[in-house]
Amino acid sequence: MPRFAEVTALTTDGPGRFSGQVHPDWTIAGKPNGGYLLAMLGRAAVLAGQHEHVIAASAHYLYPPEPGPVLVEAEVLRAGRSASQLRTRMSQDGRACVDALVTTSVLDPGVKPYWSAGVPEAGDSLFADGFRLPEQSPSGFEVAIMREVDLRIDPASLGFASNAPSGRGELRGWLALADNEPFDTLSLLYAVDSFPPATFDVELSGWVPTLELTVYVRALPAPGPVRILQRAHLIDAQRVDEVCWVWDSSGRPVAHGTQLAGIRLG
Repeated sequence: MPRFAEVTALTTDGPGRFSGQVHPDWTIAGKPNGGYLLAMLGRAAVLAGQHEHVIAASAHYLYPPEPGPVLVEAEVLRAGRSASQLRTRMSQDGRACVDALVTTSVLDPGVKPYWSAGVPEAGDSLFADGFRLPEQSPSGFEVAIMREVDLRIDPASLGFASNAPSGRGELRGWLALADNEPFDTLSLLYAVDSFPPATFDVELSGWVPTLELTVYVRALPAPGPVRILQRAHLIDAQRVDEVCWVWDSSGRPVAHGTQLAGIRLG
């Protein structure tokens, strides 16, 4: 089973140009996960810029690439001493697939949060008690990516599995990478988009494609699985916005993000 660093690896083809491979097993119903693709764009930003950590990224998903070769380009918009901004793009066979703006910097592992009262409660469930999701969704389509990661849902969030969602629009649980690969600022971009749609806790649906995803990476994570809260805010006009919070194994919030996705219910 390839490590996350391998499935997001890029080869430099020239200044600001990189080639990569979208892995066929990092897909949902045959479509690559959006956070996984954003991690590849984040890697291009780190390679093209002068800072080693992604601290913010905002992606628009134009067209889902097929598993296979992709071209990734990165353009430095501003190179600062403490942070830099870059524009990145993934394309396949001449068609633009994902556009993203990325901010890079250097995170200090010794810095502690100054104020965190606005962060939701992380919860107290244990990784060992979580229910590991299978490779097939409740709607019946293949979720190949579940073979590549260990994603576990808090038993209190499992109502959707028995067709009894709570109506809160909230899922909690844990995520670990294969072979206990430690999380970094790039794999946290995936973690924020790793969970099933929180709308499963409202009503089951088919694929919920991401239209836009924004991620903030706040700290370097401690080793071990990360705890995740995925929460839906509003379903309207066949769109849903969701927020995701990620805590490391020490209980520190290390990433959070929002996304707008398409959905068909009712």
